[in-house]
Amino acid sequence: MMLRVSEIFASIQGETSYVGLPFAFVRLTGCNLRCRYCDTTYAYDDGEEFPLGEVVSRVTFFGIPRVTVTGGEPLLQEEAPALVAALLDLGHTVLVETNGTVPLSRLDPRAVKIMDVKCPASGEAEKTDWGNFALLTPRDEVKFVVSSEEDYRFAREVIRKYGKERPFTALLSPAFGLLPPEKLAGWMIGDALDARFQLQIHKLVWGPDRRGV
Repeated sequence: MMLRVSEIFASIQGETSYVGLPFAFVRLTGCNLRCRYCDTTYAYDDGEEFPLGEVVSRVTFFGIPRVTVTGGEPLLQEEAPALVAALLDLGHTVLVETNGTVPLSRLDPRAVKIMDVKCPASGEAEKTDWGNFALLTPRDEVKFVVSSEEDYRFAREVIRKYGKERPFTALLSPAFGLLPPEKLAGWMIGDALDARFQLQIHKLVWGPDRRGV
């Protein structure tokens, strides 16, 4: 069972409710979207094939009990759910960062789903699989990268609509270099939005162009 991997590294979790905690990261190659602000374009087709066992071995080498499986879009690879299950079986907490366009039903229910719903400025908002919201649990998280006030209004309505049907943690981030953080924070405060404001702290620590962090 082979996986195409862009990079495996250890770093501080820069986003989600787990922000600031040490994590191992597995970035799988391939993505079905081309968001205008994408900061990991190298994961579109860069990478090397490894057996699943080798990927697990490299992750466990770090000695960190928390793992993020990301991309690109990791769930495009048929073997990704098996990797997630293998890491969970070893006792890791596993976050799976997905763009929400691929069905989440194949994921092990023990995994924490981080669904990045694309806003209009991404150019990919129409590709979201809205049925995935029915598969979320209270410990799963939905992330929005906000580039404009239109994006914010879009995210606000999604949170209000789907949050009534299924509880989840909502996360809003200003698109790095495109939206001043204070604007997004102000909109959220003004609306008393039931969501968490977040910055990508790995970019603040190491800079926006550093790989492997």
